[in-house]
Amino acid sequence: MDKMQLSPVRHVDRQKTERPRTKRVWKLKLSVTWQRMKKVLKSTLKHRLHLHLASNLSKLSTLKLNHHDMAIIKPIKHVMKKKKTIRPTMPLAQLIQLPYTAADFIDHGHAMTPTKSPIENISTRWRELHGLHNWDGLIEPLHPWLRREVVKYGEFVQGTYDAFDFDPLSEFCGSCRYNRHKLFEELGLTKHGYKVTKYIYAMSHVDVPEWLERTYCTWSKDSNWMGYVAVSGDAETARIGRRDILLAWRGTVAPTEWYTDLKTRLQRLGKTNIKVQRGFLSIYSSKGDFSRYNKLSASEQVKEEIQKLVSFFRDRGEEVSLTICGHSLGGALALLNAYDAATYVPHLFINVISFGAPRVGNIHFKEKLKELGVKTLRVVVKQDIVPKLPGFILNTILNKFTAVTGRLKWIYRHVGTQLKLDVLMSPYLTRDPDYTGSHNLETYLHLLDGYISKTSKFRWNARRDVALVNKSTDMLIKELKIPEFWYQRPFKGLVLNQYGRWVKPGRPVEHIPSPRSIGSDHDPSL
Repeated sequence: MDKMQLSPVRHVDRQKTERPRTKRVWKLKLSVTWQRMKKVLKSTLKHRLHLHLASNLSKLSTLKLNHHDMAIIKPIKHVMKKKKTIRPTMPLAQLIQLPYTAADFIDHGHAMTPTKSPIENISTRWRELHGLHNWDGLIEPLHPWLRREVVKYGEFVQGTYDAFDFDPLSEFCGSCRYNRHKLFEELGLTKHGYKVTKYIYAMSHVDVPEWLERTYCTWSKDSNWMGYVAVSGDAETARIGRRDILLAWRGTVAPTEWYTDLKTRLQRLGKTNIKVQRGFLSIYSSKGDFSRYNKLSASEQVKEEIQKLVSFFRDRGEEVSLTICGHSLGGALALLNAYDAATYVPHLFINVISFGAPRVGNIHFKEKLKELGVKTLRVVVKQDIVPKLPGFILNTILNKFTAVTGRLKWIYRHVGTQLKLDVLMSPYLTRDPDYTGSHNLETYLHLLDGYISKTSKFRWNARRDVALVNKSTDMLIKELKIPEFWYQRPFKGLVLNQYGRWVKPGRPVEHIPSPRSIGSDHDPSL
């Protein structure tokens, strides 16, 4: 079939008008596209302070803030609302590929300073904050006073890591790098108003996970520094409403080391049905006459100091409390410590605050602590494996059938009230699975500082320095450009001497550990 011919007139018109019409169409399309792109780019630039993984505003909570908090937040909002002008001469390709830069996350001093939260007088409510009613109504949502107190105790525990000599090449590996009179000054913890009265040492050659055995070194082949006892000063005592005796227990180096401790056997305490994990009890109660630092076990050292301090301050007519805190293994030792203290110091308010702590004992251990009146707040992170140990698989399954297995003596049970955090709630943390980083105490304190409730977003007015997370982890998002594992001694401890040689300096005499440093002040008065 022949093709139908077009009218010569129509054919001519089409040839003449085809090119101009095409130009107009493309101009219109480009104009619309450009307007849309400008709108998107303006919106993107407006929110450049948002974090990379999900817009920061959608991750950070909008709260009803007080005047003090608004003074801190307003500069941030001002920066975010400031519209950035787009130069019309800027190439389109450059506009499309504008990256987020580290400058978006740098604190220039006007928006996120200071790093300390307001400190309220809690003297009338300290019992509630320490678990008198098992924290009913204080966790969901998290009361700001409780948050600040728990962070405070967490920083005391973090100090046991920061001051511990981990260096296997050091002749004092396994000891504290500072003497107890200088500890808080060196770590920047004097702001909390406590004074260290005694160091605690534990045996290292007992039935424990391999991590403790690996800290064997020339300083002491038998012992490791495990923590300290401290007491609140007069000013802090007035603020918190009582004289607070603090025990801070150091934990494990890394959670992967828990896998090496497959001996999860429970050991009976005396002739009771109470059973606790054998390795934890070994660390807490072992001693040796041949040891310079553990002629008394850790439990005996603590008992001696607690009884002395309680007696001293009670004789002065003061109300006294005992707060025991620890991370990881330290959280387990804190529970054993609380069980002990509740039996040898009657009518003493005892509170345990643990971070990432494993299970310690059976159902009878849990019930006995409750009977003794010990209040336990257990802070855990969802992605952390350690709180699921010992018995990661077996206990998890059996605990789902509590009606049947609840009274079995060989099943581990957690103790106390749980405060559960989640790595995914913070816009500052990477989403890559990192079980070591999830167990790190600084990660816990960061999440705790931003926590409001299970359904709320990370709070805007969180004050704790975000960079602290990467002290010994790589948990912060790369866009922040905070170095990983940045907390280390300059030049790995070497110094350039007067002859131009790099040498390992000797530890100052005042910081060299001595068996005499185990003793505490004869006069604990502050």
